[in-house]
Amino acid sequence: MPPRTEQLSVFPAFFRVEGRIAAVFGNGDEAFAKVRLLLNTQAKVVAFVQAPEADYHAFLIANRIEAVRGDFSPDQVKGATLVFAATGDAEADRGIVDAARAERIPANAVDQPDYCDFYTPALVNRAPVAVAIGTEGAGPVLAQMIRAQIDQMLSPSLGKLAELATRFRKPVEHLVPRGVARRIFWRQFFSGPVADAVNAGHAAQAEQAADQLLRSSREVEGRVWLVGAGPGAEDLLTLRAQRVMMEADVIVYDALVPQAIVDMGRRDAERLSVGKRKGCHSKSQEEINDLLVQLGRERKRVVRLKSGDPLVYGRAGEEMAALRAAGIAYEIVPGITSAFAAAADFELPLTLRGVASSLVFTTGHDLTGDVLPDWASLAVSGATIAVYMGRTVAASVAGRLMQAGLPPETTVAVIENASRRDRRLMHGILRDLPDLESRDELSGPVMVIIGDAVAGANFEQSEPLVRRETVAQDYARS
Repeated sequence: MPPRTEQLSVFPAFFRVEGRIAAVFGNGDEAFAKVRLLLNTQAKVVAFVQAPEADYHAFLIANRIEAVRGDFSPDQVKGATLVFAATGDAEADRGIVDAARAERIPANAVDQPDYCDFYTPALVNRAPVAVAIGTEGAGPVLAQMIRAQIDQMLSPSLGKLAELATRFRKPVEHLVPRGVARRIFWRQFFSGPVADAVNAGHAAQAEQAADQLLRSSREVEGRVWLVGAGPGAEDLLTLRAQRVMMEADVIVYDALVPQAIVDMGRRDAERLSVGKRKGCHSKSQEEINDLLVQLGRERKRVVRLKSGDPLVYGRAGEEMAALRAAGIAYEIVPGITSAFAAAADFELPLTLRGVASSLVFTTGHDLTGDVLPDWASLAVSGATIAVYMGRTVAASVAGRLMQAGLPPETTVAVIENASRRDRRLMHGILRDLPDLESRDELSGPVMVIIGDAVAGANFEQSEPLVRRETVAQDYARS
């Protein structure tokens, strides 16, 4: 099987066809389908037929489509902008395509991908807005399924909203500054009172709302969003996070944020890696604070993208303090923290009636000092403990918790790269945990969850933390 690539073999594009000839050759269902598709456009459709089927013939007459009868001649393609060969005869269709190519006219032969200069998409029409879905011949049914989903998402009045936007384009160019201010204007235009009025069918009210929005437009201030990117899976990013990433002028991101999520931001946004990671801090926290303040003072719209949730071990407190002191507006966009993603991967109840009613988030480094933290007693009383960044200090974590009175047989779940396709699940008991430090192959973020509630997890997809028969027996007894 050839290696998978993210690159398309086709370049999606829209042809200008208004008033131009689109030639369709054929007598039956294939030609009928192409003509129906073309009637979504302002192309001049010409049907070349010999003996059209009755329903197709009636359709051509009802829609006043020019029909040219007779056998195929290469001269018939001349002057066309697009040619569709849909006769149902593969050899005849190839001859039509050859004639079109000789005239340098793009052509499409139905069900013959090698004789297609372009593919016809599944189309969602909200003229002047169009969404075209192509699968490079993988399956028309798949394209139609996607089309149905998109059709449900888009308001039937979207085309009217787009037409209103066209009328306001020149006034906006004259009155609203280029860049951030103009981008915010259009975002508010398409998602605020203007759009609401169009959806309700109130055209005059929509124009009034657009005029008011235009009058109130001004130079925008800088703003910073502290955004939780979640544990790593792209589809766990929140809708709000996606929205602000599409508004950003600059995306400032950490090393643990996958590139696929960074790439979900606005295409022309500047991307700055601050690369904070254990043993490899490309910028200090103070430098990051200063960078956010500087960008805010430059009136930039900034997304500070952090792994997990920004308020859980994300150093957001220091960044908020710096932004407040500088008078820069900011907003927190929560994300799914790694503990929740790890629990979901394990089908693990973090709280369990009658077993665990409290949950502690901590880092492994909290248990390396001389004094046990105050929460250690909670572990003994049944709390579930979620340990972030605990691999390199696993022995200390296990030793200190057992010192606090937690039984060595307490169930432990370990996950690397929670929520991601390359996640790795392991299970064991508390006294197994020190073996985690020798697992040098675990290069991704590791989450450790400890407590009696962990015994309710699904361990079918996980591997033993320590691969010894005696440990397996101990674990079964626990």
